[in-house]
Amino acid sequence: MMTTYTVADGRPVMREGVQPAEVLRAAVWIDLLTPSREEERAVQDALQLEIPTREEMQEIESSSRLYREGEALFLTANFLHGADEGEYGSAAITFVHSGATLITVRYVTPKAFASFAQRARRSPGLLASADAVMLHLFEQVVDRLADILERIGADMDRASQSAFRTARGTTKKKANARDADLKEVLIALGQVGEVTSRARETLLGLTRILTFINAEKAQAVRKENKAIIKVLERDVRSLVEHANFLSSKANFLLDAVLGIINIDQNGIIKTFTVASVALMPPTLVASIYGMNFTNMPELQLSLGYPLALLLMIGSALLPILYFKRKGWL
Repeated sequence: MMTTYTVADGRPVMREGVQPAEVLRAAVWIDLLTPSREEERAVQDALQLEIPTREEMQEIESSSRLYREGEALFLTANFLHGADEGEYGSAAITFVHSGATLITVRYVTPKAFASFAQRARRSPGLLASADAVMLHLFEQVVDRLADILERIGADMDRASQSAFRTARGTTKKKANARDADLKEVLIALGQVGEVTSRARETLLGLTRILTFINAEKAQAVRKENKAIIKVLERDVRSLVEHANFLSSKANFLLDAVLGIINIDQNGIIKTFTVASVALMPPTLVASIYGMNFTNMPELQLSLGYPLALLLMIGSALLPILYFKRKGWL
């Protein structure tokens, strides 16, 4: 789907679908969402530039993601999407800055794009120039990432409290409920790790784009918009540090939860070990008196059977009492 944005008489004008060449050349922003071949050809013919294919956008080397062709800058990075739906993912989005027009090529819709489109309809100043649209889009992405990282931090705090509350409540909670709580904490930490890693990937892509734009800003960015780059760089740097902090905290909590699980497993193994050791003497007694030798005097005793049972019970209790005295139980 193609959406073009222009400003006429101080008001934003949005058009959907394939437009004539003169409309495309006058557009400030052309947004291509899963573009058809017809839409790609219309943009290429009108602006005399090559739109990268989806396969080309997947290239990971820097020279294929950040480059200049003539007067156009081609900037590609992976962006986090689907955070609200819980279907976290990263997808490549390309920004083509051709001077007077910004072209975005994408196959997903991060919330930042939808939010910026709504803001642009209310504030025509956001569509003042192609570089302004691009930088304000980056600002929206950064704001969105900040919100996601704040929410992830809150989720991690709740997971931390749940994990340690579960660890302290060993005598009050049933094993099944305790295991279910720890499982929920592990799932929450897994989601935190996934979102944090994808957010860091997005921030890394933005850092590379801003570095490239800085090298080209004499021609790519208007003087009045250069201050936005400095603010973006500072915000991205702070979010990278916060994402690293969240990642470290998630690793710490993961180690803590696994330690709690290991302690529980050690307790279970200790119980089975004590039970097996306590049953060894009775087993030995039963084995001795289960032998079929003729000359076994105890076999002739009328009280032989109850005495053997008492001997087995006593031999089982003695190890248990010894373990309790040692504090192993």
